[in-house]
Amino acid sequence: MAVGVIIGSAFTTIVKSLVDYLINPLIGLFIGGIDFSDWVFKIAGATFRVGSFLNAVINFLIIAFVVFILVKVVNKFLVRKKNEEPVTAPEVQLLEEIRDLLKENGK
Repeated sequence: MAVGVIIGSAFTTIVKSLVDYLINPLIGLFIGGIDFSDWVFKIAGATFRVGSFLNAVINFLIIAFVVFILVKVVNKFLVRKKNEEPVTAPEVQLLEEIRDLLKENGK
């Protein structure tokens, strides 16, 4: 689990840089070069950083999408065939045979 947390945090850093340095400038091209991180508004001395929030939402959506794709790919590799029986250890099979024999003998 610790390895997953470490890889997850490293992956988050990669996605954050992807959003900050590639996706936001690309979106900025389509809407006239506007950088979201500069979007702020003030009410009665309070500063609301709407652009930073939008960057966080974009980061989350990209991370969620990539994790969704990864889970789908992993599930394709782990899916068993419907008719395939689960593999049991030899000890379990032996104990099941002993149980069945005892049932047949009425004990």
